[in-house]
Amino acid sequence: MAETAVGSKVLLDVRNLKMYFPVTRGIIFQRTVGNVQAVDDVSFSIERGQTLGLVGESGSGKTTIGRSIIRLYKPTAGQVLFDGQDLVTMDSEALWKMRRQVQMIFQDPFASLNPRFTIGSLIAEPMHIYQMGGKQEIRTRTEELLRLVGLRSEYIDRYPHEFSGGQRQRIAVARALALNPELIIADEPVSALDVSVRAQVLNLLQSLQRRFNLTYLFVSHDLSVVRHVADRVAVMYLGRIVELADRDELYTAPKHPYTRALLSAVPIPDPRIEKKRQRIILTGDLPSPMHMPAGCRFHTRCPMAQKICREVEPAFEAKEGHEHYAACHFSDQVTSPVVNEVVQE
Repeated sequence: MAETAVGSKVLLDVRNLKMYFPVTRGIIFQRTVGNVQAVDDVSFSIERGQTLGLVGESGSGKTTIGRSIIRLYKPTAGQVLFDGQDLVTMDSEALWKMRRQVQMIFQDPFASLNPRFTIGSLIAEPMHIYQMGGKQEIRTRTEELLRLVGLRSEYIDRYPHEFSGGQRQRIAVARALALNPELIIADEPVSALDVSVRAQVLNLLQSLQRRFNLTYLFVSHDLSVVRHVADRVAVMYLGRIVELADRDELYTAPKHPYTRALLSAVPIPDPRIEKKRQRIILTGDLPSPMHMPAGCRFHTRCPMAQKICREVEPAFEAKEGHEHYAACHFSDQVTSPVVNEVVQE
């Protein structure tokens, strides 16, 4: 990982991040009987102006990473270096100032907007909190933000229930931009939207990134969406990153069987290629994050698992390719499920 320093290319550097949730028993005298290891020893970095796609099944820890970075959860251990400063150890005052530079877009646009307030009030609230001008200045800025995300400025006094899901997510994007942040954590920003609207919101996010040099951590379970927006992709399984690579390299030459299985499920709108590829069906469910399996965490569902996988945990290390990392004993035997032609198109 690149060394983080003020003015360096790396904006966000996450090192050995852990987020454990205690499990307690008892009504009066509660005692801790275990921990849910939602995120366990995760490291990655994002350069300024770039997008890292974070993908995996439900329950893999993707959303927990995003909320731990922004300190909605207090991490159990590790470092979150934003522009060289550790968000984990910051006191409340310093964190309050830093949060102006790190904003979040939540998954559900119907739940993230308070129905009691107008959309103008919702977008303007962060600017009032950080005292970014007088009342009229903030209103003018709010109208500009609405136009920026493709909505009419006269909508400023309407309420969230008067808008569609896609329009609400545009409002959430406008609110995230209100404080001129450098980093935006987008937690499944299009998963709750109709398919016809997803492309519009994704194109909007990319347009805003180019215009304001934004940096994104894009959380999603959909590899086809991530391929459209990400520069690099990290694949999570059961609280850990199992593969990390440049977007095109990961899609054409995966080094982990879990990544290969996820790629085999991506719809391909070409019947010729669809017939060629091998569909991989994973059996079983995710193991409990309270009782992690020994060895490789994926061995209970892996079609390539052997004895060493059940006994020895594979190291997350560099493989062939440009900064391509994976945690698998047999990464050299993993092949692509025929996605090359699609990526090259």
